[in-house]
Amino acid sequence: MKILITGAGGFIGYNFSNYLLTSTNYDIIGIDNINDYYDVNLKKKRINLLNKHKKFKFKKTDITNNLNVEKIFKQYKFDYVFNFAAQAGVRYSIEHPRKYVETNIVGFYNIIENSLKFNIKRLFYASSSSVYGENKNFPLNENESINPKNIYGLSKKINEEISEIFDTYYDLKMTGLRFFTVYGEWGRPDMMMMKYIDCYFKNKVFKLHNYGKHYRDFTYIQDVVNILFKLLKNDKKLKNNEIFNICSNKPISLKKIINIMGKNNIYPKIKKTSLQQADIIKTHGDNKRLIQVTNYKKFHPVEESILTTINWYKKFNNIK
Repeated sequence: MKILITGAGGFIGYNFSNYLLTSTNYDIIGIDNINDYYDVNLKKKRINLLNKHKKFKFKKTDITNNLNVEKIFKQYKFDYVFNFAAQAGVRYSIEHPRKYVETNIVGFYNIIENSLKFNIKRLFYASSSSVYGENKNFPLNENESINPKNIYGLSKKINEEISEIFDTYYDLKMTGLRFFTVYGEWGRPDMMMMKYIDCYFKNKVFKLHNYGKHYRDFTYIQDVVNILFKLLKNDKKLKNNEIFNICSNKPISLKKIINIMGKNNIYPKIKKTSLQQADIIKTHGDNKRLIQVTNYKKFHPVEESILTTINWYKKFNNIK
């Protein structure tokens, strides 16, 4: 089996690629543009580790370059595609909206068009909890109305709408993945958990937005990759263009996360600030549909996975 993973140098793309390479005999082709939204060296280290596997091939390209994308599809004749390539960052989207249109909409269209052209069995694509906006009908199920608050969330909403059109007119099998605040080993340095740990060890001040009154449906990366694999294995049972919340269904306050960090001797200097314009105050997803299809129920306890994340950071940065 051949699988294309876009954004293979990213947080979720790397971890899922690594999972497949160590747990299956699949051929994995990863693409990434290695952009500088966050530390390029971190992305390169992820790719270097994947390159050690004989079943992995890496192609540096941007999904906005349709000519290159088409060549890769034509060369490898994939069975499945997982599209994780996107311009990330909710706050960044306020200052750089064009990047989200180019990568998350035009780039996504290139992936979906080539998936149709080359008869992919199913395209799994990353959406986001950001599509829900400030909807407070918790827990949010996949049938809730969506009204994104920022252009990042809007770009993901448009992805879902494009997918719906392609399902209606072209019968392309797709599965949408609404990720909720994923954290863990190899995590993005711009997200709360990794940033908090990093601020402590580098003696930097951590900005606690909204005075710590945010709630997030934190979802551990090892749970995410297990779920993705189960969805892949249950391909025949999936409906066309079905969307799943990828979440733990257990929102936690940032204050509690900070408390858990403190118990593990992580306590950077904190500067409390007001609510950022693009931020959502609370996320809380309903994962009943996901559990029904995958039967995945044993989510890692947050205390345990935070400790694992801290230990990974210390090992990665040679901290004893």
